[in-house]
Amino acid sequence: MKAFDSTQLYFNRAADQIDLTENMRRLLLIPKREVQVQVAIERDNGEIATFVGYRVQHDDARGPMKGGLRYHPDVDMDEVRSLAALMTWKTAVVDLPYGGAKGGLAIDPAQFSTRELELITRRFVDGIHDVIGPDMDIPAPDMGTNAEVMAWFMNQYAKYHGYSPACVTGKPVEMHGLPGREEATGRGVGILTYKMLTRMGRKPAQTRVAIQGFGNVGSHTAKFLHEAGFRLVAVSDYSGGYYRPEGLDVPAVLRYALDHKGTLAGYTGAQQISNSELLGLDVDVLIPAALGGVITHANAESVRAKIIIEAANAPVYPDADDILAARGVMILPDILANAGGVTASYFEWVQNRQHYRWDINRVRQELEHVMTRAFERVWELSVERKVSLRTAAYIVGIGRVGQATVLGGIS
Repeated sequence: MKAFDSTQLYFNRAADQIDLTENMRRLLLIPKREVQVQVAIERDNGEIATFVGYRVQHDDARGPMKGGLRYHPDVDMDEVRSLAALMTWKTAVVDLPYGGAKGGLAIDPAQFSTRELELITRRFVDGIHDVIGPDMDIPAPDMGTNAEVMAWFMNQYAKYHGYSPACVTGKPVEMHGLPGREEATGRGVGILTYKMLTRMGRKPAQTRVAIQGFGNVGSHTAKFLHEAGFRLVAVSDYSGGYYRPEGLDVPAVLRYALDHKGTLAGYTGAQQISNSELLGLDVDVLIPAALGGVITHANAESVRAKIIIEAANAPVYPDADDILAARGVMILPDILANAGGVTASYFEWVQNRQHYRWDINRVRQELEHVMTRAFERVWELSVERKVSLRTAAYIVGIGRVGQATVLGGIS
């Protein structure tokens, strides 16, 4: 199943619950704009390289569109279209005044020098600058991009439109970024994991957790959960999984990754397993925090965790979702679980517009407030309607976007 088809399936399940008309379904599903541009640079060796850049702007009924910029070999229009739609529902679920967008290029950042990545970013901005901006569409970091990329993006945008720090979020703190933005997605995952386990009457010290993916999101999730008293027994990255049944030394794992350029390759403080073995570990909570589509019809039966927190975007395919739901597995969906990043981006955007900055303590307090309020609304609706947390989250998101669309009118 293609990525956008999966998003549409979840959308329709929620739309059926609220008797959404066919006309409104089409209106809310079809993206507002899809942009595809050629990005050409001269590489360090003198060769000319060309790439395709994508930006999908899904919906702006509730405000300017918001979404990440992804650099990954698997990026294509279908994936970007799906992620843009997810951003529309995500921003609505946490009640931010945004719509959804997404962009990216099908490249492996590891294969390019810093100079080449900067040129790629600047040429991409050249192609889309007239359809983005602080009141239209605000990009942010995503897989394969970071604060440095956002700084290049802001600088190139300024060459066309003048000084405008709010044109992009996730910037370095020194360039009007937000303290705590880098940790926000993982911290949000940790906050909601704690809230959900509390709702289910479980104590952190008695809860075994495995995290697949140890990049920015996975590592900050691990740090938060460790400090909250959870027993983290396994983590993984591209080099494989690292498992210690009695609990990992999380500070040591974090230090190792920091000292080895973000990778866990060679870590000897735990038993090495494969990523697929990690997904099937006998744990209480499984947190997929890497790529989408890691839990499928083929491996869903092997998943033994009773709770899944979707830190990645679309890590559970719909057919696997059905299998897990039939077994009573509770899944906190991506459009709520990983919304901490866009929430912090909203804080950054607001402060850029006001030319004012919060300190990190206020950022963390406000993040917890927004995430907790959204979680409680989704949990209560799930109980009230006797539907999954995913369907409840989509009902909240679709309802808010649909209401804004109707109130705004169609002319």
